[in-house]
Amino acid sequence: MIAAVAIVAVMAVMGGLIMVIAIANGGSRHVADAGYSSYPTSPTTSSSDYTTTTTSRETSTTATRSRDSTASRETSTGSTRETSASRAPSGPQPHHKLADNPLWLSSDVGLPNQACNLSRWASNPNASSAFFESARPCLDSVWQQVMSYTKLPFRVPTVKYPSGKNWSSPCGDASGGTVAAFYCSQNETLYMPYEGLQPAQYGNRPGVYLAVFAHEYAHHIQALSGISEAYWDARYDAGTDSAAGLEMSRRNELSAQCLSGTFLGSTVGRGGSVDQAMYRDAWGSQDRGDHNGGPRDHGSDAHAISWWQHGAQKNRIAQCNTWAANSSDVS
Repeated sequence: MIAAVAIVAVMAVMGGLIMVIAIANGGSRHVADAGYSSYPTSPTTSSSDYTTTTTSRETSTTATRSRDSTASRETSTGSTRETSASRAPSGPQPHHKLADNPLWLSSDVGLPNQACNLSRWASNPNASSAFFESARPCLDSVWQQVMSYTKLPFRVPTVKYPSGKNWSSPCGDASGGTVAAFYCSQNETLYMPYEGLQPAQYGNRPGVYLAVFAHEYAHHIQALSGISEAYWDARYDAGTDSAAGLEMSRRNELSAQCLSGTFLGSTVGRGGSVDQAMYRDAWGSQDRGDHNGGPRDHGSDAHAISWWQHGAQKNRIAQCNTWAANSSDVS
């Protein structure tokens, strides 16, 4: 991650998708150049490096593959009836692929740069839900454009804000404890329980919570694209809690980290609510790796930090393809 950017040009290309081209003019950081292909191996630690470039197991996915028979049936007159294949669903379909999923195939596609106007954060349940509701249209808008460009399906997710110690979802139940934010692909819903956001630890730092929201939204994009189904099938075949299965989990989570970073990096300094202070709070709070001797299913703190920063600096969707990264980069 080298060389800084003095000027950022925003260009509209093909179908209205905004591409961000960084124009280098000296300095120490390389940001968002098209085709930049290195993967992060360690976090950036200097506070001067901020740049403004443009979990609960999922039990199933709604992105299913057509298994209709293609066999034709003949009528008594010998004519052939319409086959089920000709009645396949119209429109973009998910692809049951990981490293070669269409989401990653264009090296120059980033999230469009747009202002995001947010409700004021306050550390209480009502204000936090209003904050996320104001952020949702921003994520809907930028991701709809990317999914359209990559010819993948798009649907807006539902967002729920459960409270209390006991509640349920199709992907699991909460009973007597604090549950972190998660995405459930079975009902395409982001769950943002207030206590699970750890407001006592992070306080009134909205950038922290916006990054969490963008991370969970990234899991929605993984589900719509077909990545989630392909991931769970591959992990099941490898053994869910085997070394190979846990590495797949880390790849999935670190990719969502990177995609969260692309959103913050694409909207900071664009005239909306996401200013440098909010961006710095998000940048400095990504030590969300595996702790306390638990399963190694999210990645180390160093990689959770570095993948998020990588996405924020590059704003290239293809740069978040952890499925093509070396094992040492997703440990």
